[in-house]
Amino acid sequence: MIRRLVLTASFLALAACGQGSSSASDAPATSAPAAPAAPAAPAPSEAQMQAALAALPAPYNAADLENGRRAFARCRSCHTITPGGPNMTGPNLWGVFGRKAGTHPGFNYSKAVQEADITWDGERIDHWLENPRTFLPGNKMSFAGLPDADDRRDLIAWLQLNTTAPTP
Repeated sequence: MIRRLVLTASFLALAACGQGSSSASDAPATSAPAAPAAPAAPAPSEAQMQAALAALPAPYNAADLENGRRAFARCRSCHTITPGGPNMTGPNLWGVFGRKAGTHPGFNYSKAVQEADITWDGERIDHWLENPRTFLPGNKMSFAGLPDADDRRDLIAWLQLNTTAPTP
C-alpha cells in the first residue's frame, strides 16, 4: 500500500513538473495553445539522393556525398543547416545557394561580408572554403580552409542537397 502511494505521488510530481503554481489571482493565458509540430519529412532514399546528385552541375555531380558529409563535420560547431535553424558562431546555411552574402536574418556579419557584392554559388563557396581569409579579407570566419579540391567539391555538393528544399 505504501509503495502504491509513493508511486502515485511520484507520478503526480512528474506530471506537474514544469508547470507553475496557479492561484485564483493568476491571469488567464492570452495566447492560443501552440499548434502541434508538423511531422518531419521522410529522408530521401539513396536513389533520390543519387538522382539529385546527378542533376547538379559539373563538377558537383561527380561528388562523393559521404565524403561531403564527413567534411561538413568541420563546420557543425559553427553552422546549422536546417530550415529556420539557429545562427551560431556562423550563420545558418539553409538556403545559402543563391543568397547574397551577408543577408541571412539575425546574423551579425563583418563589415567585409556585409559590403561584399557576392551571391553564393558553388564556385564562390569553393573559393571561400579554400581560404576564407584571402577570399574576403576582413571577414570574421576563423576557419583556416579546406585545401583539398575534392573535399571542397564533395562538401559543396552535400550542402547543395542538404540546404535547399527538394523540388517536387
